[in-house]
Amino acid sequence: MRHVVKGDAVVKELLAYVRPHRNILVLGGLLGLIGSAAGLAMPLLAKYVVDAFGENRSMSGPLVWLTVAVLAGAVVSAAGTYLMERTGEGIVLGARRRLVDRMLRLRIADVDRLKPGDLLSRVTGDTTLLRSVLTNGIVESVGAVFMLVGAIVMMAVMDGVLLLVTLLVVVLIGGLVSLIMPRIQRAQTQAQEAVGEMGAVLDRALQAYRTVKASGAEEREIAMVAEAAGRARDRGLRVAGWTSLAGVATFMAVQIAFVAVLGVGGARVASGALEVSSLIAFLLYLFYLVAPIGQLVTGAVQLQQGLAALKRIKEIEELPAEPVGTAVRASAEPVGLTFENVAFRYGDDRPVVHDGVSFAVPPGGLTALVGPSGAGKSTVFALIERFYEHQGGTITIGDRDIRDWPLTELRAVLGYVEQDAPVLAGTLRENLLFAARDATEDDLRDALARTRLDDLVARLPEGLETPVGHRGLLLSGGERQRVAIARALLRKARLLLLDEATSQLDAVNELRLREVIAEAAKETTVLVIAHRLSTVTGADRIVVMDRGRVRAVGTHDELVGEDDLYRELAATQFLVG
Repeated sequence: MRHVVKGDAVVKELLAYVRPHRNILVLGGLLGLIGSAAGLAMPLLAKYVVDAFGENRSMSGPLVWLTVAVLAGAVVSAAGTYLMERTGEGIVLGARRRLVDRMLRLRIADVDRLKPGDLLSRVTGDTTLLRSVLTNGIVESVGAVFMLVGAIVMMAVMDGVLLLVTLLVVVLIGGLVSLIMPRIQRAQTQAQEAVGEMGAVLDRALQAYRTVKASGAEEREIAMVAEAAGRARDRGLRVAGWTSLAGVATFMAVQIAFVAVLGVGGARVASGALEVSSLIAFLLYLFYLVAPIGQLVTGAVQLQQGLAALKRIKEIEELPAEPVGTAVRASAEPVGLTFENVAFRYGDDRPVVHDGVSFAVPPGGLTALVGPSGAGKSTVFALIERFYEHQGGTITIGDRDIRDWPLTELRAVLGYVEQDAPVLAGTLRENLLFAARDATEDDLRDALARTRLDDLVARLPEGLETPVGHRGLLLSGGERQRVAIARALLRKARLLLLDEATSQLDAVNELRLREVIAEAAKETTVLVIAHRLSTVTGADRIVVMDRGRVRAVGTHDELVGEDDLYRELAATQFLVG
C-alpha cells in the first residue's frame, strides 16, 4: 500500500490542511515578519552606535532605539510563535478527525489487512509531524526567506564585494544540503513505519494480555517488542545522522563565510575602501544569516518529515470507504433471505470458502446454520452484512438484491451478535443502547428481563451506570454474551443474526436464551449459527453446511434420519442414540 506525492500535488495536499486556518496563519506570519524586520534593524543601529562612539557624539539615542528594537522584536515574535503553535494544534485536531473518520468508514476487508498499532501511530505520531511542517516548516520558512533577503540587501548596501564572497560560500554549502534532503525523507518514512510496526507488536501482546500471562510468555513478548523498538531506534538514528549532517553543513557555511569575510573585509579596511563600522555591521548581518539559513534547513527537514507523514496519512485516506449514516426503517416486518449459487473467497490467493451456496430463509421463524468448523457458516453473516462482497451468485433480502440496498439502510434492518460478543469500554447502559439509541426505558427493562440481566443490574454497585471495563473485562463471558444479545434485541431488527449466541452460557441460561430466541422468531426472522445443536433442535429449518456447500436442509428429526453428517453431529452431542 503505497502513495506517491509529487510536485503540485504536495502543495495541494498540504494546503488542504492549512486552508481552514489561513487567516490566523497569515496574522502569525505577519507578526513573524515584523519581528524579523526589527531584527534586521539591529546591526544598522549598532553601526550608528559605533559611529557615534568614534565621533564622540552621544550614544543615548542610538542605544534607546536599539533597545526598543530588541524588545519590540521579542514581543512581536513571541505573539507570532504563539499563534503558530495554536494553529498547529488546530491542524492536528483537523487531521486526526479526518483520519479517524476515514478509519471508521473503511471496509472490513481493508481493516483486516492493517495492524491496529500502526493505525494508532498514524493518528498520533504522523499527524504531529504534519503540524510541524505546516507551521514551523512553511510559515517560519517564509519569515526566514524575508529575513534572509533583507539581510542580503543590507549586506549589499554595506559592501558588494563581501556579499559576493558570502554568497559563493553559502551557495556551495547549500548545494550539498540539497543532496541530503531526499535521503532525510526516505529515512524518515522508514522510521515512521518502524514506529508503526513497534506499535503493532505491542498491541498484539496487549490484546492477548491474559494469554501472555497464563502462558508465561512475558519474556518472549518483551523481546519481540524490544526488537521492534531497536529497529525503530536504528532508523531514527539514520534520520538523526542525515539531519545532523545538514545542520553541520549549515553551520560550516556561516563559519567559512565569516572567515572569508573577515579576511577580505580586513584587507579592504586596511586599504581604506571600507569603514570599520561597516565591516562590523556586515559581520553582524552575516551572523544574522545563521538564524534564517538554519530555519530554512530545519524547514526543509521538516518538509521531508511532513511528506513522509503525509504519505502514510494518504494511504489511509485513499482507501475506499463505506457510507456512514442513519437510515429510518420503513417497516418492522420480518424479511426473508435467499442465497443462490453464491461463490466467495477472501482473496485471489485464498481457498474457496463458498462454492455454490444456495438456501432460502422465509420471513419470520427460526433458521439454523450448522456444520463442522470451516464450513463457511460465519462467512454467510459477513456476506449478509456486506463486510465482504460475494464474487458469484446472488443474495437477496426481502426479494431485493443485496447490492441494491443502500448500505446504511441494509444494516438498519439487521441485528448482529458476533461470535466473541464484544463489549466496549463504558457503562452497561451505553453498551446495551449502542445499536438502539432511541430505545425506551420499557424496551430496556424488557430486554434485560428476557436475557436475565436484571439480576446482574441489581448486583452492580451503580446499576446500569456501572462501567464494565476495557472490552467488558469486569463481566463474565456469559454476561458479555447476554449483553450482546440484549443489544441485538433492543435494535428490533427485521433479520436477526446470532453467531454462536449461547456458546458461553451455562445450561440454565442456555435454556432461557433458547426461549428468548424462540420468542424473537415469532416477531422477526432469526438466523442462528450453532455448534451446540441443543440450541436449535426446535428450529423451523436447519441448513447443514460442509466444505463451502449446503448438503442438506430440514428439521432436526428429518436430518437425523436423512443426513449422515448431521446425525454424526447430533450423536456426538448425545441428542440421538
